Amino acid sequence: MSDLAITPKAIPQPITIPVRQWAPWAIFSGVLMLFLLYVVGCEQGATSLIGGTVLHEWMHDARHLLGFPCH
Repeated sequence: MSDLAITPKAIPQPITIPVRQWAPWAIFSGVLMLFLLYVVGCEQGATSLIGGTVLHEWMHDARHLLGFPCH
């Protein structure tokens, strides 16, 4: 005979993370995404914050990929 005991598998419990721990990261990520959307979609247009055309040329293909008109 074997000394191994068969025990029923425990049901895994979900890990709970308090809102106060993940909320700042969610807000930071949201603000970062909005900033990146602005840079790709609107910068070097009517609401330009950075002068010149360098940023427009760097983001040109990303604009077309995301469906933003640029010319």
